[in-house]
Amino acid sequence: MSVFQQTIHLPAYSRGFHLITRIIEREFVALQSIRMGILHVFIQHTSASLTINENADPTVRGDFERFFNKAVPENEPYYQHDYEGSDDMPAHLKAAMLGHSVTIPITNGRLNLGTWQGIYLGEHRNDGGRRTLVLTAWGE
Repeated sequence: MSVFQQTIHLPAYSRGFHLITRIIEREFVALQSIRMGILHVFIQHTSASLTINENADPTVRGDFERFFNKAVPENEPYYQHDYEGSDDMPAHLKAAMLGHSVTIPITNGRLNLGTWQGIYLGEHRNDGGRRTLVLTAWGE
């Protein structure tokens, strides 16, 4: 069994949900050498998240953003952690809800996602900046 690990940097994205599957596949060339295995994707940030969901209809991304903004609103008087802006504490809460990693099977050098699945970066800050992912794959 082989193990590969690589850190990649995503460009800065606007607030919202962004498909990053193709970036991962393009940047992590080691995937192509794995016939059967697992890819673990971890984001090294506390105000952005990763999730897998619908990759075809862009309205899904807007619905995700609207839902999470309603579920975790900004400017709540009970937030104490607000010195980085009104979007900061809600961003941490959204990231905690969605999570900081995803795991995907690898089959014949490709991510074995469902037909309508893609990997999303949830950017929960207005100006989150570049984000760093650690990609770890193992298999044969």
